[in-house]
Amino acid sequence: MNLSERIDALLERVEKPVRYMGGEYGAVVKDPHAVSVRYAFLFPDTYEVGMSHLGMKILYHTINARTDALCERVFSPWVDMAAQMRAENVPLFTLESRSPVRDFDLLGITLQYEMSFTNILEALDLAGIPLRREERRSGPFVICGGPCAFNPEPLAPFVDFFVLGDGEVSTHQTIDAYKAWKAAGLPREEYLRMVAKIPGVYVPSFYNVRYNADGTIAEIAPKPGTDAPETVYKALVSDLTHADYPEKLIVPYGEVVHNRIMLEIFRGCTRGCRFCQAGMIYRPVRERSMERLLDLAEKLVRATGYDEISLMSLSSGDYSCLPELAREMVRRFAERRVKISLPSQRIDNVLTDTLRETQKVRKTALTLAPEAGTQRLRDVINKGVTEEDLVRSVTDAFEQGWSAVKLYFMLGLPTETDEDVLGIARLAGLVRECYLSLPKEKRAPGLRITVSASVFVPKNFTPFQWAAQAKNEEILRRQQLLRHALAKIKGVEFKYHAMDLSYIEAVFARGDRRLADVLERAWRLGCRFDGWSDQFRYDLWRQAFDEIGLDPDFYASRERPDEEIFPWEHLDAGVSREFLLREWKKAQNAARTQDCRKGCVGCGMRRYEGACR
Repeated sequence: MNLSERIDALLERVEKPVRYMGGEYGAVVKDPHAVSVRYAFLFPDTYEVGMSHLGMKILYHTINARTDALCERVFSPWVDMAAQMRAENVPLFTLESRSPVRDFDLLGITLQYEMSFTNILEALDLAGIPLRREERRSGPFVICGGPCAFNPEPLAPFVDFFVLGDGEVSTHQTIDAYKAWKAAGLPREEYLRMVAKIPGVYVPSFYNVRYNADGTIAEIAPKPGTDAPETVYKALVSDLTHADYPEKLIVPYGEVVHNRIMLEIFRGCTRGCRFCQAGMIYRPVRERSMERLLDLAEKLVRATGYDEISLMSLSSGDYSCLPELAREMVRRFAERRVKISLPSQRIDNVLTDTLRETQKVRKTALTLAPEAGTQRLRDVINKGVTEEDLVRSVTDAFEQGWSAVKLYFMLGLPTETDEDVLGIARLAGLVRECYLSLPKEKRAPGLRITVSASVFVPKNFTPFQWAAQAKNEEILRRQQLLRHALAKIKGVEFKYHAMDLSYIEAVFARGDRRLADVLERAWRLGCRFDGWSDQFRYDLWRQAFDEIGLDPDFYASRERPDEEIFPWEHLDAGVSREFLLREWKKAQNAARTQDCRKGCVGCGMRRYEGACR
């Protein structure tokens, strides 16, 4: 049997064969002999998660728009499929052509979540690609991008190079460099020298890391003779209106997490929440024009048949033309029963008109993110919303016919006290009072309030990169405190995260290269799909740390001194260290910083050409 027939035989033995079938409407299939560069794009999680990711859709489209290159998709096989593939000696394959991943020229991997890192090692092993970069003499170059690439060090020994920042242009530059390298017949190392000159590209093997006796970093410097830059600056697309964006999408056969059109209305955020990595690394704000968005919406509805368009961004309520955009989209698509939806909203936006427009077709739960239970703690994290904002937002929503509200919070934020924790329950009770304050005949039936409390994880390139994560036992105590308080409020459901998982996430969010050995050992012990609660094995992770001889508390539970050199010190995400440290000091005094749309706050982005225009 050929490889495709062998794959078909495996599909009869696994839980969700649709994950591996391919052949979906909208998929791009090219003749591999008609192109110069074959690019495999791996999303290191299941098909239904990866097919919901907008960045993959954008890069898949922009690569396949070239006549000299092709891009095919790869997703992490679930544990049942991985076992079958190993038993039958079936290598990791792409969906479009069912070709072995090891036969491609470039393997791009998006890093969305630290707890998917073991899936990357699993994928390389299933593909027959040596895990360590120095062991590869042939096969695809391994490239990583995405938000977690801004601290690439725990993955450094496994990856040929990382791409920091926006990928719409830099991806093409790496493909062009590959064509030139291949045509010249140069040694493998020369391709890395070529891409190291591209803005946003970081080649970890070109840098030395020296440590102090206490385990902190003493120096990160380019190796002599590599010509690698001392600082790697992120790639930045300054004009989003004219940036490449797919006008057709792949329509999955089975259910995926976000089975709808995702329309990115702008990129970046000006709010300055001190816990939020995305709000820092995706600066500056760049909007797509309303005309371009309407044109994309028309084309995508025609091309896919989807009945929902989600207006995506970090803070969609801040889009400058949001009411006009929503009104026009409803006018165009209401007769076709296409719903317009907004993701989680900031509660200080006046969204009454927009909510009324976007929910004319059908209503969903309103999602709001106060993040903290008291005004003091919201000032610490620079959230910039008040209790009055929450009251106004939920009252407006209830008056417009909503009866389901989801509220998102974090536990373990710096300076958090029991009063802050109990404040979450008080806010949930306040939301219920807002609903009951309306005349009965004006209320939509079936009030549902969901309170979700995640565990705070300090992230690199945020003001809280100096902060310690709260210890496991303290988080458990606060979760129980909140659970008991919410149990007294009728109609409230409480959801919270496992602390063990957030602890390992915190370790890798601020980890250094020494963690690579722990990562590989954990994978060899059986860790994979760590972001899935039924697969996560905290005991195996602790065993891996013990065997390698590293203390995870050193990375997760230790507050950093101001002057400590971070593992990502040689990378630049746009915001300066000076700005982040200034914000860390202001947080400790619960001092606010204004939204930079109201005036420059000196974050450092103006160093980038085309930024903050």
